[in-house]
Amino acid sequence: MKLQVKPSSVSGALTAPPSKSCTHRAIILAALAKGTSKINGALLSRDTRATMQAMEAFGATVKEENGVLTIRGGRLKAPMTAIDCMNSGTTLRLCCGVASLLDKNVTFTGDESLKGRPMKPLFSAFAEMGVYCAATPQGFIIRGPNNGRWAHIKGDVSSQFISSLLISSALKPRDTDIVLTSPLISKPYIAITQTMMAQFGVKCSEMKDGYRVMGGQSYRPRDYTVPGDYSSAAFALGAAALAGKVTISGLDPQDVQGDRAIISFLQEFGAEVTINSNEVTVQQSELKGIKADIGDCPDLFPILAVIATQAEGETVLYNAAHLKHKESDRIAAVVTFLKNMGAEIEEKDDGCLIKGKCKLTGCTINPSGDHRILMAAAVAALVAEGKTIINDGDCYDVSYPAFLKDFKDIGADVEEVE
Repeated sequence: MKLQVKPSSVSGALTAPPSKSCTHRAIILAALAKGTSKINGALLSRDTRATMQAMEAFGATVKEENGVLTIRGGRLKAPMTAIDCMNSGTTLRLCCGVASLLDKNVTFTGDESLKGRPMKPLFSAFAEMGVYCAATPQGFIIRGPNNGRWAHIKGDVSSQFISSLLISSALKPRDTDIVLTSPLISKPYIAITQTMMAQFGVKCSEMKDGYRVMGGQSYRPRDYTVPGDYSSAAFALGAAALAGKVTISGLDPQDVQGDRAIISFLQEFGAEVTINSNEVTVQQSELKGIKADIGDCPDLFPILAVIATQAEGETVLYNAAHLKHKESDRIAAVVTFLKNMGAEIEEKDDGCLIKGKCKLTGCTINPSGDHRILMAAAVAALVAEGKTIINDGDCYDVSYPAFLKDFKDIGADVEEVE
């Protein structure tokens, strides 16, 4: 299936989709808690369903009804068959932490993209704590038990590694010190993990060079409501900055999500931004180039690059070399599709440089199955001359199943084509 997008303006109001990051964590923490939890407003997407199925394989019971997940957990067991994480790096990395607690082999698999994602830093940290880890052509094997006192790990590859260690360490019989051997990227995602661990009854503390987790703790069941997702809302807000006016509700202005930075970046670009309680309204305006450190919010890179093409002057997006190890090499993928549309854009090791304002022309775009590339390309197509065809036209379902409907609801001229 493909998407066809034609130039169009946008207007209207949307409710932010639920946070993918928080949904993943809520499912895992509820499954580790002894008792029954209810997760309200969970994001039900390809990635989060992979996590649901993984935790069921570990012994949890997950029931879905009217948008509410009822999860009964606390009975960890080794899965009988391989866990298929599909394309979800979050599922793989966080669930490797769960597997490290067990004394039997746990096998993880997924699509070819997932099997190529970096895992060595996490596996090295587990090995230091006595966990067997192996990469095979079919996937990955983990066998605990994890009884180590210290783990040393690089902080500049993926914050998911640290989240995996934090979540699992609380259930170990002894304390764990997680020592960072390089600067930490995407720190807000660690803040999400810490905040949610506390909400499920477990504490960890930050040290000068890492984190300490007290052993012998247990997760407690609770009712939890998933907040709105700034990462997904950024696409509609970006579309408004280029081609209209859109209001999105359900965005907590105090949320620890790193992608909340989309608001300040839009303001810096010169977009007209109004915040009223949990609503954010963005209106098209004359834009100017910016310099943006996206080390803590790398998922914003594709949409920020698109916005930058329509901003006068130079925009530099930097400090996100780890984008090369996402669902695709996101730096190369964004530079390629925008260059094909006519943008003056230069790839850098940690981001890109864009000279605007650029005249974009519709073309055929291959997002390589990467949901954020597809959604960014759809926004770019709104201000491109002629029609744009986007292959892998349903991969937005990984994180934002309602994307196509929402995009149409605010007036985008988009349709599915053969």
